[in-house]
Amino acid sequence: MHNKVVYRIARALRNTGSVVLRFNYRGVNLSQGKYGHGEGELEDARAALAVLVERYQEFPVILAGFSFGSRIALRLGCAAQVQRIIAVGFPTSYPDSSGLGHCSVPRVFIQSTHDQFGPAASMQSYFQTLEGEKLLLFVKSKDHFFAGGLDAFEEAVASVGDVTKRLPDEVPAAFAAPLEH
Repeated sequence: MHNKVVYRIARALRNTGSVVLRFNYRGVNLSQGKYGHGEGELEDARAALAVLVERYQEFPVILAGFSFGSRIALRLGCAAQVQRIIAVGFPTSYPDSSGLGHCSVPRVFIQSTHDQFGPAASMQSYFQTLEGEKLLLFVKSKDHFFAGGLDAFEEAVASVGDVTKRLPDEVPAAFAAPLEH
């Protein structure tokens, strides 16, 4: 929760008029509990989502997550049928990543051009397996944490954070896939 990427996601979504809740999964920083191997963390996210939906019933729901959190957002968002999922820094290097994100919910993936856990080529291969409304944006940056590209990253999140607007049919040039060398 206390990293630049998560902060920038939250700020960009707040700037689009969204209500935002950031939280730590169990066992992270000062949170109670122990790592739950993805299942416990999914329950943490489900509980947080329930609080937001109960409190803000009139608002559409976007789930966003970074890195491991992008996996949780995809699992929960597809099951809960939210209005949009934003998966940031999706780690394609995890063994079971290919089974995530196959649903009818509009999905946006925002990836660093030099993400060591989700390299551009493997991200594009994974993305091609998904059907339905989807968008893959690349932000020119140095690593998984968008070093040197945080402002552009925040702009990318803001560009897809308004669920009243349909996702663009074409990737904006500023966020196109990196050219292969």
